[in-house]
Amino acid sequence: MKKDIHPTYYHDAKVICACGHTFSTGSTQKEIHVEICSHCHPFFTGKQKLVDTAGRVDRYKKMVAKKAVLKKPKKEKKDNKAK
Repeated sequence: MKKDIHPTYYHDAKVICACGHTFSTGSTQKEIHVEICSHCHPFFTGKQKLVDTAGRVDRYKKMVAKKAVLKKPKKEKKDNKAK
């Protein structure tokens, strides 16, 4: 392996979130600033809200229901050769 081509790896890199939470991890940077972490992310905190402002889900359900009504069941072909 070539020498001096790899960056320095810090086993105790400090991660600082915008919410104030800090923790350490391994990285090639000594200090990392992030906007969101597992303590303030809505998915991990349980404060997640699903907002369907455009009504896309309702529009999709209406479209599927309309197609189901318009779709006619296929008639079975009678086999005249069997008689």
